[in-house]
Amino acid sequence: MAKVVKSLSITTPILFALPFKSEWAQTPIDLHAPLNSGGWDDAGTLKFTRGVVLAKNDAKFLYLALDLTSDLGNDTGTNDYFWLSFDKNRDRAITANQDVNYGLYPGQPNKLGRQLYLGPGTWTTLLPDPSLSEVRQEFGSSDNSSSPHRIWKFKIDLKEINVSLAWPLSTPFTYFGFRVKSSSPAFTTDFPGGFYTDFTKLRQLVFSRKPVVPSADLGPLVGSVGLIPTTKINASGRATTDAGYFVFVQNAAFGGTLNLIGNRTKIQQLWDSDVKKYKVEITPPGGSAQKLISNWSNYRWNGSTYVLESFAPSALGFYELANPGNDYSIDDLLIQFPTSALLPGLYQIKVTFYKRVLNIDVPNATQTLGLYIDNHLPSINIDSLKHGANEVSACAIETIGAAPDGIKFKITGHDPEGNLLQVSFSATYGAGLSTGIYSEAYDPSKGNWAGFTAKSIPEAGNWRPPQSCAYSFIITAWARTTNGYGYIGHNSTHRNLTLLLS
Repeated sequence: MAKVVKSLSITTPILFALPFKSEWAQTPIDLHAPLNSGGWDDAGTLKFTRGVVLAKNDAKFLYLALDLTSDLGNDTGTNDYFWLSFDKNRDRAITANQDVNYGLYPGQPNKLGRQLYLGPGTWTTLLPDPSLSEVRQEFGSSDNSSSPHRIWKFKIDLKEINVSLAWPLSTPFTYFGFRVKSSSPAFTTDFPGGFYTDFTKLRQLVFSRKPVVPSADLGPLVGSVGLIPTTKINASGRATTDAGYFVFVQNAAFGGTLNLIGNRTKIQQLWDSDVKKYKVEITPPGGSAQKLISNWSNYRWNGSTYVLESFAPSALGFYELANPGNDYSIDDLLIQFPTSALLPGLYQIKVTFYKRVLNIDVPNATQTLGLYIDNHLPSINIDSLKHGANEVSACAIETIGAAPDGIKFKITGHDPEGNLLQVSFSATYGAGLSTGIYSEAYDPSKGNWAGFTAKSIPEAGNWRPPQSCAYSFIITAWARTTNGYGYIGHNSTHRNLTLLLS
């Protein structure tokens, strides 16, 4: 079966160009390390007139490098610069205040700025809000040229470009374009030409969802739930992975849409033995087993593009095994099913394989997996906000006297199922200013942590505002629930008032 071509020429017409495919980063790439230090090995590559684009990704970041083999002048300032644009909603059109462009902060050659498109060739100023994305420039040799040259390396937060590897019904992708400018030799190159005025010209970038889960960690038949090996799920149906693993979770329940991924070695053996059908059953807490019926789609590479294939059970509840030799967006996907309608609790998922003729059972081709499913969000509340003995109502204007005068809070961050990840209580004020008031996070010693109700903050004394201003007090709680690709689900509320220091 033909695979995605990893090196393409700019001479390929854009309308007929194959997708540019990112490859999986087994470990996060250190932007401070040289391009040829090994982190970028086996990256997806795309040739253009001034050099080569390299792409890798993991579940959190896109790692992109512009290896400008034509830029031989070492300008250490910001006369050499770039633009890097993404079509955030993937509609091939410029959407004001959504689509994003990255560039350099003036005079800071290693600080990444972010702005939003307002229209063709027009943008907002650089956004002041913090970003997990980074840039680092390098001047040196690479595998593409032994002559020292300019290299731009990026670490782009997938959330900022609206990409999630857990998309249930589509292959994760984006459309992107960039400008590179050099002062010596002098050139300005756009790829594709005019991309910043016409997003129909942007190039498609397809993200990898195929990390190599260590074979020793895979379950015997159902290898993983998303990217979490089933051997990392305990008897209570919650998952814990190692701190260095690309999806780090601690005693996490499951929720959202779940992908059950087969153990590649076992699936291939079953296929070779003409075992090509299977049934999935689910047993709810205190209930009896029933067929788990679900329909889903998966993209298959046909040699030139991704083709959407649909999967559904037969009238008897049997699913057809997909050919493990085909290249799918999600390889070895056994079933994809939503859990939003399920009540919290420990469910048993049983997968059984059969030979096609007479539905003959196959030895060692059954696995039962326990999953604690919880889609309930934590409950949060600002129960009380007092100045002295008096409750302060929302939108009030309150005068705070000299120290130790201040505000006393009672807050609730609670999850009755014990699947709470973190609670944060903070205040925003002024022009983009914020201050933390209280935060508490999960650690394994807390077991199934349910949080707290009506907790006094601070425990002793009062909280004093940094300055006279209008304040928004915000409490947010995150669920310790995963869809197999990361934590999902949070709840937030706030209360506003004005505090004046006398």
